Amino acid sequence: MNTTTTTTTPAIDQEEVVLPDVLPVLPLKDMVIFPYIIVPLSISREKSVLAVDQALAENRVILLAPQKDPSLEDPGPDDLQSIGTAAIIMRMLKLPDGRIRILVQGIARAEVQHVSREEPFLQARIRRIEETEGEASLEHEALVRSVKENLERAVNLGKAISSEVMVIAANLEDPGRLADLAASNLELKMVEAQQILETIEPLERLAAVNELLQREVQLLQMQQQISSEARGEMDRSQREYFLRQQLKAIRNELGEGDELAEEIESYRTKAAEKGLSEEALEEIERQVRRLERSHPDSAENAVIRTYLDWLTGLPWQTFSQDRLDLDHAKEVLDRDHYNLEKVKERILEYLAVRKLKGDARGPILCFVGPPGVGKTSLGRSIARALGREFVRLSLGGVHDEAEIRGHRRTYVGALPGRIIQGLQQAETSNPVFMLDEIDKVGADYRGDPSSALLEVLDPEQNNSFRDHFLGVAYDLSKVMFITTANLLDPIQPAFLDRMEVLRISGYTDQEKLLIARKHLIPKQLEENGVPTDRATFTEPGLKKVISAYTKEAGLRNLEREIGSLCRKVAVRIARGNDKPIKIDAARVEKLLGPARHFSEELLDRDRVGVSTGLAWTAAGGDILLIEAVALPGEGKLILTGQLGDVMRESAQAALSNARAYAVAHGGDDSFFVKNDIHIHVPAGSIPKDGPSAGITIASALVSLLLETPVDCRLAMTGEITLRGEVLAIGGLKEKLLAALATGVEQVVIPEANRRDLPEIPRAVRNKVQVHLASNLQQVLELALRTAPGEPATDEK
Repeated sequence: MNTTTTTTTPAIDQEEVVLPDVLPVLPLKDMVIFPYIIVPLSISREKSVLAVDQALAENRVILLAPQKDPSLEDPGPDDLQSIGTAAIIMRMLKLPDGRIRILVQGIARAEVQHVSREEPFLQARIRRIEETEGEASLEHEALVRSVKENLERAVNLGKAISSEVMVIAANLEDPGRLADLAASNLELKMVEAQQILETIEPLERLAAVNELLQREVQLLQMQQQISSEARGEMDRSQREYFLRQQLKAIRNELGEGDELAEEIESYRTKAAEKGLSEEALEEIERQVRRLERSHPDSAENAVIRTYLDWLTGLPWQTFSQDRLDLDHAKEVLDRDHYNLEKVKERILEYLAVRKLKGDARGPILCFVGPPGVGKTSLGRSIARALGREFVRLSLGGVHDEAEIRGHRRTYVGALPGRIIQGLQQAETSNPVFMLDEIDKVGADYRGDPSSALLEVLDPEQNNSFRDHFLGVAYDLSKVMFITTANLLDPIQPAFLDRMEVLRISGYTDQEKLLIARKHLIPKQLEENGVPTDRATFTEPGLKKVISAYTKEAGLRNLEREIGSLCRKVAVRIARGNDKPIKIDAARVEKLLGPARHFSEELLDRDRVGVSTGLAWTAAGGDILLIEAVALPGEGKLILTGQLGDVMRESAQAALSNARAYAVAHGGDDSFFVKNDIHIHVPAGSIPKDGPSAGITIASALVSLLLETPVDCRLAMTGEITLRGEVLAIGGLKEKLLAALATGVEQVVIPEANRRDLPEIPRAVRNKVQVHLASNLQQVLELALRTAPGEPATDEK
């Protein structure tokens, strides 16, 4: 039975209606009808239709009895409430589908005494319940006023009560009728409505209705508060929506709406796909809104687009899969580079750690060595062994801090720094990133790039690297940084402290020979288009190229000379002579011309006041001849040959040692008072500095004092103190390689460098005799041809 509650003025005077003792019963499923209330009902159950027909045939009065269980379709006598409402049927309408609609008005409360009939419809004997009228009292008046006020408040808070009902309520003073009217418009639950119906005493009923009204008012106030807050949010959203629609319409009129909408959507889609950080997503949303508001031809629009393109184009959560196969990595490194065992071992250690602990941070390695030894190409091999992308950034001559951290967006043409650009180029967030030539970074009024790199190369900080252009944190902790340098001295100490230094020394002639056969010759033959069977390099020929045409620790010049030989062969083949050619020592001199290096000729004989030293430069090792002559004068020390401050101080210390040696051995100290001492280091166009020439200068001065020649085939290196002690030096391997290349037979090194000897290739130690000295006396005993004293310790 479907119902719609309507309350209106009584159309019938209930006092005049006489209720029969027996009435047909109309069970109500889901509602309670009060006296004096007019309600339309829709009836479809067959028994209910028959009950209505019976009522219409007699006196139009029927009993409206609520069901205890609304789900029952065929309720029995025990399923009805004991108190219902006697009502009169005012109208009836039959519908085509068999249902009927009636309009009923409640007359009075009625009690079911017993059900007298169950078929074909329910019929019950009833008793009319008469309501008592109490005397007027203050409580009576207060309750009536309270109910009326609460009804008004409910209507003001949005309760759907018709104005007609409110007029009736305003004019009612009867507490019982007012209670029924209010209860019928409160949409009470079945249990609550039935309780009100069964409450006979009017004041008690009015008090119960008043409590329900107060609860309803509280609910309405809370609902209004929630609605107000929701409306505020909705109004703001609707306002923004309407403004956006208007803006969209304006843009469509200008012919730019669809493109902008698609572009903005693409930015949001890219941001979601890239897995940006929460901070970056917020920044993108902020910039997208600015883009929507900006004019398409404005400068700001172009800046925003550039920024969004960079931010959504970076590989935030894109990582290449590491190939953690140690055997494969070793194979790749061995195939690409000869020797370099320490570096290869360190890479294998990193791979092993990554295999055991997946979230291990990338190491920050620094390869230090002379040019041409393969530092940069080693980085490429490491990337290939790991299965990662390779990015190279050359820092040579970089002076501007913005090259590293980027420019702020307030500058015209601002861009991210080279670090972020490299990551976009690699399209992954874990490439092998090589920072080349870090020892050549400059610093001026534009900032210090080395200081900017401190954050990049600090594992504790680079997980939140902030580029000035991006303005948001970017995680660099998964990047494997590799730096290269020729010298460590120019590198800032705080910068150097963040890196793991791996030294890469120069190659011996034998190593160069093997590398040339394995790598350089096949590469140059292919690059110059020479078939491998048309040119054969003999071992004497390669040795001739290495010794007479190159003088380096690395391999660049050797590769250049091999390339030159291959081009000579290519010219020969291009002219039609494709006969195979054997490149031996004689052929090398014929093709490349006269030899360019004659290092051994400088060591043709022993001289007084001339000693042979060893130097370590950025290009590797070299020999250094120290010349000393005495001129009549006042004891001045003259130094020439572009010597640095450290080397000048070393010469002063050597002079003091020479004078002390003269006094200790009965010599004439006045020699140094009556004569000016001129010390010169040839190759005057090349700047020289460092303390390791101390014992070499001292040997030349003592040789000059004693007029005793120095063994030209013995080279020496070591810093000297005022007490004549010999201190440790660096670059031992490079110096010994230079000695070997120039025909030096013996070398004197500090005793403190004994620990470095195991790192020297055995091929070098077998050809060059190494002497260890801890003081100047031991050095002179070896260097001077007729010097007295015991020989120094030998070590091969």
